[in-house]
Amino acid sequence: MRQDHGKHDWPWWKSEIITKWANNFSRFEIENAFESAIFNSEKNKPLTWFLKQKDRLSALHPDMSDSIINMKILRKCGGELEHSLKCRSNPCTNKTKINEVQVIEEAQCTEEKEESDLDYAVSEDTPVEDYLIENITDFFEVTEVHTHLPQYSEDCHTLINIQDATMCKTKPSRGKGYTSEESCITSILISDIEARVNLNPGAFCICVGTDYLQAILPGWKNHLLPIDSVQFSSASNNMYPLGILDTNLVFPHPEGSVRMKTEIVLMDNCTSQHIILGNDYWNIYGIDINNHKYRYITIGEKKRKKFDFSNMPKQMTIISSVKDTSKEEFVDNQIFEAWINPSL
Repeated sequence: MRQDHGKHDWPWWKSEIITKWANNFSRFEIENAFESAIFNSEKNKPLTWFLKQKDRLSALHPDMSDSIINMKILRKCGGELEHSLKCRSNPCTNKTKINEVQVIEEAQCTEEKEESDLDYAVSEDTPVEDYLIENITDFFEVTEVHTHLPQYSEDCHTLINIQDATMCKTKPSRGKGYTSEESCITSILISDIEARVNLNPGAFCICVGTDYLQAILPGWKNHLLPIDSVQFSSASNNMYPLGILDTNLVFPHPEGSVRMKTEIVLMDNCTSQHIILGNDYWNIYGIDINNHKYRYITIGEKKRKKFDFSNMPKQMTIISSVKDTSKEEFVDNQIFEAWINPSL
């Protein structure tokens, strides 16, 4: 505009700006631009994107406070980023919000590159004593009292505000709590052969028995790797490792399957009819189980794909006590040879 009109005083420029942009058409364009703006860490820089959205909101609503601006822009960031920002930040200025977005994006990019040394930026703790009743406003957030922090481990920490956990399913009758169990077995592919795997985070490592491995992979002996002298145990029984099987587990999915490179420990006396996926690969690949009304498995940090459990019939848990053989021996050896009076 300056090249077209040359030098003029401010009142003239103000009149031209109002004529060009202070109309319903320009306002409609700004509203559409803000509504369609979604933050993408691969395309947008946090500083540039945040300030652009702030300018759009300030143009539409000049009297809007910084807290409402932050809240509206935060909703445009998306699920995981929005949740991370809410968990680590208190109501603050725009500059602080931009810094938090940059810190979170840098941490996520570092994790995706699988670097060994990660530096997580943690905001400074604010003393709980600063939060008085008269300081609670309409924009008071639950995260200000650090409910997002993990539980304390100090002995002097007192338990306060104990709440009952919410049940996702109907509570079983008293004494029948063990009947609410659910199977953690799902179907996978190993060497293009369908197999069953039990997701058991209580197990020390991923393992499989010789009987089940022989049923799905008859030629497993040709691919067995040696294992160091290490002791394995299950409950009160010792497990005897024979070697390591280096193979891939494929979790099938209609939108793209997921392949996990694993080293399965082969156990000689393991009688389970499935592969046990232990805690080692839970940690390596970030496996989680969602135990809400709809149960599913997620793999990795992004957790975009959901894997179902196998529809297997629910088996009743059999609980048996130690068998007392003394009564049977007494009947067989003593009473069996005795003569009983018929009048009795």
